[in-house]
Amino acid sequence: MVQNIGGPVPPVAGLGVNTASGPTAGSKDFANYVRDAASEAIASLHRGEDVSKEGIAGKADLTDVVAAVNDAELTLQTVTTLRDKLVSAYQEILRIPI
Repeated sequence: MVQNIGGPVPPVAGLGVNTASGPTAGSKDFANYVRDAASEAIASLHRGEDVSKEGIAGKADLTDVVAAVNDAELTLQTVTTLRDKLVSAYQEILRIPI
């Protein structure tokens, strides 16, 4: 539930106040979030491949294979959509007159 709308905003590490010190310990910057998301996407795709191989060999249940392949497919669609949005944003930046 949302509370304290319009209240004071806590300082954000790396923005404005005390930028010389950098991010605080335990905080994550955007690059870390992107790196973690990419690692999770790759792991999901590998998991789908591995379970598919086990299914072909007869070692995995069909429902597990379908679930893993669906997760991998959803991950691939998400990554493709993000890539398209990133390329579109880059092209829009290139069109800005200097």
